[in-house]
Amino acid sequence: MKNRTKIYFASDFHLGNYSNNKHRENKIISWLQTIEKDAKELYLVGDIFDFWFEHKYSIPKGNIRFLGMLASLKDKGVEIHLFTGNHDMWMFGYLEKEIGLNVIKNPITKKIENKIFFIGHGDGLGPGDRKYKFVKKIFTNSLCQWLFARLHPNLSFSIAHYWSKMSRENENSESPSFLGEDKEWLIQYSKEKLKENEDIEYFIFGHRHVPIHHKIGDKSTYINLGDWINHYTYGVFDGKKVELKKFK
Repeated sequence: MKNRTKIYFASDFHLGNYSNNKHRENKIISWLQTIEKDAKELYLVGDIFDFWFEHKYSIPKGNIRFLGMLASLKDKGVEIHLFTGNHDMWMFGYLEKEIGLNVIKNPITKKIENKIFFIGHGDGLGPGDRKYKFVKKIFTNSLCQWLFARLHPNLSFSIAHYWSKMSRENENSESPSFLGEDKEWLIQYSKEKLKENEDIEYFIFGHRHVPIHHKIGDKSTYINLGDWINHYTYGVFDGKKVELKKFK
């Protein structure tokens, strides 16, 4: 454990998306194998799965090598924090019990070493996006979740994968580039959070699918982790600063 000093961040793997899923899963595992020698903590910041729902006796098939790699890292002493995203918010205890992951369903403020971080997937935050915010209220409603669980997995998972595909295509149709500080909703949200807590030095988000490293004022930095569909980017904190890197 004395050599484990670095904190890693990644998001938007979208595992279970059938477009080249096995290749992407193998690439993610290769990255995890390279960081296991020095990783103290790993933050998986949402949409790790393209779809996830836990019935009482079933979960989505596939990605077993990825889950096995997480279990191996956990057994070696790496603390793993998994944030739910807009594609995989339906987690009800399986990954905590089976692997020992720390599943987090809302953004958090946390002191890591001597820095204050604000970490979250990013969906539904900031101004605008009213349609999704309404849909999220339905998806997170306990009665709606109970009714969905009553469907046979063959039907419910087919519906969910179709919905996920439509959502992903809508996300891909949006501008993939940095829109500027005034048009990036999560930067606007971060500025508002700084009014509540000016000590936050790093805002770490996913969701946007674009690698962004942007200064906010003199002290704070907004980082969007990108994705593992097109960019293969991740963040690493060495105790002094957070860098955004690309896995090759």
